[in-house]
Amino acid sequence: MAVLAAASGGALGAPAAAEGEAPVGQVEFPTHCLPPQEAGLPPADGPTTARITVDNPAPRVGDTVTVTYQVAATPAANPAGAELPADALTPTGRVLLSGAQSGEVTVVGAKRNDPVPAGAALPAVTMTGTFTVTAPGQTALAPGSYTLHTSHPLDLDTTCTPAAEASAVPVSARLTASELPTANLRSVFLAAASGKPGAKVEVTAAGFAPGAAVTVAGRAGAAETADRVTATADERGVAVAALPVTDKATTAVVAYEGEAWSAGQGSGPAAYAVIDAAPAPTATQRVLATVEPGALAMTQTGEDITLGAVPYGDGGAAPGRIGTVTVTDARGGPAGWSLIGKVTDFTGPGGVRIPGASLSWTPVCVVAVGPSACVAGSAGVVGPEGALLASTPDAAVVGGTFTIDAAVTLQVPRYTPPGAYTAVLTLTLS
Repeated sequence: MAVLAAASGGALGAPAAAEGEAPVGQVEFPTHCLPPQEAGLPPADGPTTARITVDNPAPRVGDTVTVTYQVAATPAANPAGAELPADALTPTGRVLLSGAQSGEVTVVGAKRNDPVPAGAALPAVTMTGTFTVTAPGQTALAPGSYTLHTSHPLDLDTTCTPAAEASAVPVSARLTASELPTANLRSVFLAAASGKPGAKVEVTAAGFAPGAAVTVAGRAGAAETADRVTATADERGVAVAALPVTDKATTAVVAYEGEAWSAGQGSGPAAYAVIDAAPAPTATQRVLATVEPGALAMTQTGEDITLGAVPYGDGGAAPGRIGTVTVTDARGGPAGWSLIGKVTDFTGPGGVRIPGASLSWTPVCVVAVGPSACVAGSAGVVGPEGALLASTPDAAVVGGTFTIDAAVTLQVPRYTPPGAYTAVLTLTLS
């Protein structure tokens, strides 16, 4: 666990269209625009040309996604009765969500426009907003109603609504969300580390689903031996079984749910040695050596992470680096490991917060020694739901020592009040 501190002092678009082609995701739909009563103008009906883009089309559940709603053409006209000066138009709108996640996203644009002659169509506008992904699967984004507020010479609102049913408004963008990886907490414990052929060893398997059928089996390297028994997990997820170990090839014991062992449904191995009591020939001796498994552990240098300061008003990226993490895997089984990080919101003066989802990282993992490969997690948002920092895959032989680092960046919003902002980054190894 580390404490991050920062001091306060864009979105990725879709691929550009070829010349003469409409931008990717651009749609057109019939619109009914109602001018303000003060303008004395009739309603305007016609097509709206719009486009929606997202900064991350493949987020994880819990990620924050930035949505951009661009209106390229509208039937709405200048309601002022005279030329509308520059920077007098403020747009707001709604983006409709359907599919895996439903609802709507409020988007707002900056007050930025060129002068508009009296009676002319109002210009193109761009609006942005954010939402949190709450469900895995594909979500469609379609343009909804939008309001064009003019502030000269009076405050006037022109509201444009899709003339079709919401389900008939064309989809402009899609994203596909995935679940966060979950830690495997299954484990197995033996009452004895060795025994004669056929001896029963009491096995306690923990961390399984209550009521699950748990298979307890002998293992020789990555392969199972003939030794096997089943038990049912109690309401605490614990299964107790007496395993007869008759196969002399057995060197370890594992437990798992389902038809076969897997990293997600099984425990790591517990070492076991079969001691053959058969008489040895005269003048000979059996030599028995046992390699005992160790533990999966990690250490981290330093305690606090201090990010770079950003100027008040401008906001921007506050860079930093986590303390170097060293993972040691001395278990000796076939299971890999994963290291996941989660970060809380940043809290500053007067309770002002910067969302934890504003922190991103770029992980790096190096194998110091050992047979396992180390895979760095993807660069991206850490957030309160967590992200993968590094992992090693399951393999016939795993283990080693690994060094993990990550450059971190906190995106500080513009005009964040000055002061120190603190969050807690927690790393979990499983």
